Amino acid sequence: MTYRTFDVFADMDRLRRELDEFLTGGRSLWNLPFSRFSFLPGRASRSYPLLNVVDHADRLTIDALAPGLEPDSIDVSVMGNQVSISGQKKPHELENDDDAICHRTERAGGQFRRTLTLPSDIDRDGVRADYRDGLLRIELPKAETARPRRIQVSVG
Repeated sequence: MTYRTFDVFADMDRLRRELDEFLTGGRSLWNLPFSRFSFLPGRASRSYPLLNVVDHADRLTIDALAPGLEPDSIDVSVMGNQVSISGQKKPHELENDDDAICHRTERAGGQFRRTLTLPSDIDRDGVRADYRDGLLRIELPKAETARPRRIQVSVG
């Protein structure tokens, strides 16, 4: 006769993994931001929109991938060395057709806010933002104290 040991923690972990796989279709909920949870509070909302930050000698450039936004809903604010991008994306509206059946809805909508700490101080008066073709480009000139300064070395 064999005895089976009962490990409650291993059984609970297996149950959690099975439920995660069932509810997500085998995809992890943490492979974000491209999911319907991107506009909910918590971890997912902090990764939208996707950003590229480039540090130049005299400025920082942020490219935020945010298609489908109404330009009037976008707000960019700078405070100290932090920049916040917020806005609202309208959800996809289904047609008013009684015979239509929606098989999949992956385009989420809602409000978002993303705050990023910048590597250097910014001249707030020179900040520019432009939204075109789903890409938000923010030009942030560095403060004079944050720019590299060439020092003449004297010999002798």
